[in-house]
Amino acid sequence: MAARRVGAGSWQRVLSLSRRCSVPGGGRGCYRCSSSSTALGKTADNAEVAQEEIVLPRRKTWDKLAVLQTLASTVKRDPTAAHYMFPDDPYLMPKNAANFRLFALSKESGKNAAKFIINQFPEYFDKISVEPDVTCFMPEILTPQIEGVSEEALKERIHLRRVKESVDLFDQLVQAGTPVPLETTNRLLDLLCFYGESTQEKEEQAKKEEAKEDLEEPGVNASEQKAPKRQFRRGLQSSGPRWRENNNAERIFKVMPERNAHSYCTMIRGMVKHGAFVKAYDMYIDLLNERHKADVHTFNALISAVPHLKDRFLERWELAKDFLNHMAQQEVQPNLLTFNAVLKTLRRCGGVGRSMSLLVIKEMEALDIEPSLATYEHLLFMFYRGVELHPSGIISEVLDDVEKRSFTPQDPDDANFFNTAMQACCDLKDIKLAYRLNKAMENGDNWKFLSMDRLNIYWSKFFSLLCMMEQIDVVLKWYKEMSCSLFYPSPRNILELLQALDAANHLERIPSVWEDIKQMGFHRRPELLDELLSLMSREQHPDEIQQAFAKCAEDIKAVHEQSGREQAPLKWTGSTVGCIALLFARAGRTQDAWNMMERFQQINRIPTDQVLDGFWNCAKQTNCPDEAIKLVKLAASLGLPASQRLKSRTEKEFELSEKQKKTLESIQSDSDSDSDSDSDHE
Repeated sequence: MAARRVGAGSWQRVLSLSRRCSVPGGGRGCYRCSSSSTALGKTADNAEVAQEEIVLPRRKTWDKLAVLQTLASTVKRDPTAAHYMFPDDPYLMPKNAANFRLFALSKESGKNAAKFIINQFPEYFDKISVEPDVTCFMPEILTPQIEGVSEEALKERIHLRRVKESVDLFDQLVQAGTPVPLETTNRLLDLLCFYGESTQEKEEQAKKEEAKEDLEEPGVNASEQKAPKRQFRRGLQSSGPRWRENNNAERIFKVMPERNAHSYCTMIRGMVKHGAFVKAYDMYIDLLNERHKADVHTFNALISAVPHLKDRFLERWELAKDFLNHMAQQEVQPNLLTFNAVLKTLRRCGGVGRSMSLLVIKEMEALDIEPSLATYEHLLFMFYRGVELHPSGIISEVLDDVEKRSFTPQDPDDANFFNTAMQACCDLKDIKLAYRLNKAMENGDNWKFLSMDRLNIYWSKFFSLLCMMEQIDVVLKWYKEMSCSLFYPSPRNILELLQALDAANHLERIPSVWEDIKQMGFHRRPELLDELLSLMSREQHPDEIQQAFAKCAEDIKAVHEQSGREQAPLKWTGSTVGCIALLFARAGRTQDAWNMMERFQQINRIPTDQVLDGFWNCAKQTNCPDEAIKLVKLAASLGLPASQRLKSRTEKEFELSEKQKKTLESIQSDSDSDSDSDSDHE
């Protein structure tokens, strides 16, 4: 309120000042406003000074989102925060891609459940009072208001998209002898061809069956019982024909007393959408026989159906050309979606498609049709998804145009461009092209083309290329900014990061990577554990690093020893046991290392010479001859050739007591007696 008073007062002072400065009439003097007293005196004395006015600025019309956009420009992305769709709660934030998808789908499922309740029980949501009353934010009225059998009732059902009720009402009108106008019938055909065969009855029947199963088997876990049945139902629905023979759309089309071009075009587009490609082509022939003309959307649908009508590449291209020639004969102007449909067809034409695609692009330029992202995506798919990679000239020219523009959605395939282009950059192993592509993605609103699943795939490919081609400092910088914010690394990404650390000789970063692995829930992945242990145990490192490695080895040991009702225990392998024992030994943790050495007998595996030498060196550094003797005894019991070498080293480099010497001699005699007994048995 104070700001309003100040603003109102300032404008009133300006207006009063302007009135004093411009006095109407020639007999009076004109006063000039100035902060200088000298100027005021001169103006008062000189009546011939030209009259001046203060011109108020014109009103500028701002965009409705101008203030929000200005505020948004002052805020940068928080690299430690999850996506804005998730609550700011550590228990509700996803840790990996699987959790991200699960949480996102759960949120959408909640919205769909709320919509279902509102649609099923609209009578409980009729009293809505809000201030201010914004019409566009109010729920739509989805309950039919017109009762009886009439054309107006049919139009209302069609508008509310009630497929089954619309068909039933149409049949009642026909049976009563009431003529239905062509326009209304065409609208009904539009509804049926868009949604296909109504599955409302099937869904209700499925829900009843599921509810019946719940009542019959209350003691069985619902997730274990229902999942296979739902998958089986889905398999039946997906494998069966989507366009049923003599369905409601075909039946209504046949009983229509008259049909126009719109009727035929609607049927063709519906058949193509729901997989009846041969029927769609036959319907197009009927349209030509009736001397009707198809519209551009119908031709686009027919061109997209070409790969399903012909098997050979050249035949597909010839049929697509026939449709284009028919468009020219019927004077139908092609649009962007027409050329995108042609390019999408050429994607499935092999070498013929690659050779003809550039001609299609030139034809678009001749007609002054600006390509969309889908146009470029089809082009890159043809030239960079084959066995033989083409030079980077085409993708460079594509990026030259994409970098300059901020695209708007025009084709459903626009969203596939950035993933296809990034895959091409990875195949070409060109990091400069990847940087250019990423800059183009961040230009304007281009980032909106990447949904959450596509965004994770895009950044995963980009990170793989970074690990392969960039320096380790740059890789870690990108990893810190992107991880769990822009994308969730997959186990493969973690493996690539570990390999990059190995190539750059920066293994001291492994403990921090291990903490990320635990946070992401990948700590039970055998391939990651094996790679971590292999890198940490391969060479000797400074004591501080070895202590950190031993801590990681302790965590991995605890992971193998965990056993829960929902988690199967990890299987111990010889390499895992040896690496953990070696890491404990290098860190001076002799007892922990010996506990791991004893596991070799439990799992019936043999330690390597590197593991034996590592444990012996640990015993030497800590001056524990008893541990060295136990190692010799273990090697002799396993029948290892290194037992004699370890025994001699122990005798030479340790100061042994008489009892320890006798123990060593007994180990040798025991091993000799065991070998003699084996030879007697032979």
